[in-house]
Amino acid sequence: MNSTNDTQQRILDSARDLIYSRSYSDVGVADICEHAGVKKGSFYHFYPSKRDLTLSVIDAYYLQLKEHLVDKAFAEDIPPLARIDRFGKLAYAFQKQLLSDTGRVLGCPFGNLATELSTQDETIRIRIELIFSKIQTSIRQVLREAITAGEVKKIDLEATAQAMFAYFEGVTLLAKSQNNPEILNHLLPAMAQIRITPTA
Repeated sequence: MNSTNDTQQRILDSARDLIYSRSYSDVGVADICEHAGVKKGSFYHFYPSKRDLTLSVIDAYYLQLKEHLVDKAFAEDIPPLARIDRFGKLAYAFQKQLLSDTGRVLGCPFGNLATELSTQDETIRIRIELIFSKIQTSIRQVLREAITAGEVKKIDLEATAQAMFAYFEGVTLLAKSQNNPEILNHLLPAMAQIRITPTA
């Protein structure tokens, strides 16, 4: 990696870590530059604004999440509903490790930003909505396989995937609010049992 790419990556990594551990509003450009060890001129060379950087951070978060959580959880080596249960177990392990590393359960990075910014910045809200939609698509595909395998019958596929994801986000927020990852361990197994039946 050349020095230019390295500088940009340090800015991105610093913003990702600081915004996740603190909040969007609590982290300024100066904080990011100090953490990354770069000048403000370098920041604005790569990112016209903090919002532009945050959009890149969201995309970087998703690539991490997909590699380390979604792809691993939904790998086709176990029955479909067991994959949803594995999704919860991996999320629990991740938040438990964060607590060990930082002393805090940091929650979902997308949920954090959505809660903070969805009523303030439409561009960021739309990007987060897209990420949420991608995760729900993965859940929906697993549910479709569960129906084919006979594990699930008579459900509203779209609504069930959405409800499962909403439950996951809610439990994650509850764990963050109590700084207790064991809430995830206790409640997320119920995620695979959620069923929304079709309306008449």
